[in-house]
Amino acid sequence: MAKMALPGLERSVFDFLENVRIHNNREWFNEHKSVYQQQLGIVEAFAEGLLQKMNEHDVIETPSGKQSLYRIYRDTRFSTDKTPYKTHFSGSFKRATKQRRGGYYFQIEKGNTFLGGGFWGPVPADLKLIRDEIAFDDAPLRKILAAKSFVSMFGTLQGEQLKTAPKGYPNDHPAIDLLRHKQFIVRRRFTDEEVLRPGFPDEANKTFKAMRPFFDYMSEVLTSDGNGA
Repeated sequence: MAKMALPGLERSVFDFLENVRIHNNREWFNEHKSVYQQQLGIVEAFAEGLLQKMNEHDVIETPSGKQSLYRIYRDTRFSTDKTPYKTHFSGSFKRATKQRRGGYYFQIEKGNTFLGGGFWGPVPADLKLIRDEIAFDDAPLRKILAAKSFVSMFGTLQGEQLKTAPKGYPNDHPAIDLLRHKQFIVRRRFTDEEVLRPGFPDEANKTFKAMRPFFDYMSEVLTSDGNGA
């Protein structure tokens, strides 16, 4: 039996988002609500197919592709940018149980599509656990980050960093480049042409699967008691 292709994304999704960028106002959006619903349906089907594939190699507690998606409506209360709509579709998948750490994120946008994962805002206790482990022995994490498969897929570890050493760690620590991280993020970007290829959903699944060594390392660090137990 031939393998069924996962639902992909269509050029109409990019076309709609580009029109949102040009006509970012409620009147235009309400007039084109049916077009929005059509394109949202395409993205929901893509997310649902991706979720099913991901559950073959991970355990995701996000119940459906539809429920993985974020609203297209912007929260403008505290922003100087008062445009009411995002110019992208995005969503995330949450790994199940406290033993599985790390989150998956996808953003579909003309000229700015990417898949990401990691730790956007670790609470202080988690950040200390990560830094203490790196300070004690940075070799396991460096091995993951230096693996050919990781470098070809994601390049380098990304995320916001301190300009100086965090409190409690010396400036000349050999792992200071890792210790300065406040976020621990991996990201892979895609061209519009890559997104529209029939194989993009499989490539997206492959990308998320490639994050697992990084997630597994972090999960072990964050679910220990600080003494390796």
